[in-house]
Amino acid sequence: MDSNSKRLHGKTAVVTGGAQGIGRVYALALAQAGAGVCVSDVAATDDTVEAIRAAGGQAIGVRCDVTDPDSVETMVAATQQRFGRLDVVVNNAALFAQLKMQPFTRIDPAEWDRVMAVNVRGSWQVAKSALPYMAASGGGSIVNISSATVFKGSPFLAHYVASKGAIVALTRSLAREAAEAKVRVNAIAPGLVMSEGVQEHADWQQSSAAIVASRAIRRDSRPEDMVGALLYLASDDSAFVTGQTLVVDGGVVMH
Repeated sequence: MDSNSKRLHGKTAVVTGGAQGIGRVYALALAQAGAGVCVSDVAATDDTVEAIRAAGGQAIGVRCDVTDPDSVETMVAATQQRFGRLDVVVNNAALFAQLKMQPFTRIDPAEWDRVMAVNVRGSWQVAKSALPYMAASGGGSIVNISSATVFKGSPFLAHYVASKGAIVALTRSLAREAAEAKVRVNAIAPGLVMSEGVQEHADWQQSSAAIVASRAIRRDSRPEDMVGALLYLASDDSAFVTGQTLVVDGGVVMH
């Protein structure tokens, strides 16, 4: 039996942006670890939900726009109604692969605001709606998704890097406040991960070789490389860990 198969048995998790890319891998991994999973996304969730159920897991899919407070509250309430509890939230929904690399002087203000709304405000809104349900379940874990770009000062995506820097700060602030409800708040900061969306992005295809060369572990990063960090932070293995950001980038950033 997989060593992770009962790690989250009896728990319930929400994964935003869970229908595709790294979010899909997160949702599948949480289900394999025993959690009931709400796959939340602005896109159709059917394929991911069906994959979880086909593997013997429990899942529901909910269309959700994390920039819409009513949509977020409906999604969280649906999770509670289906599973009767909420223990883990993975704030994965974000704009990245669809962004064009360009100097900060050329970024359109509307695009800047959209990135901040999805990547930062969305994570805050999901945490805000989820906290009362998590507290009623006896506590749990919020895992925010930042980026290793924050610690490198990567150029040509200033709005994205700024949004992921805000996630590090938000994680620390929420960790202080949520502890009273026995909810831990941590973050994962991946390096460039070759998800489907990234593989289709010409800018990142051109940058990939240089990024790999800068790693201590010199290979492409796959979505599955994030699973160990996710399960550690989502489970009681990290019961005394909060307010932390774990960089998972193959050894580019070391701090």
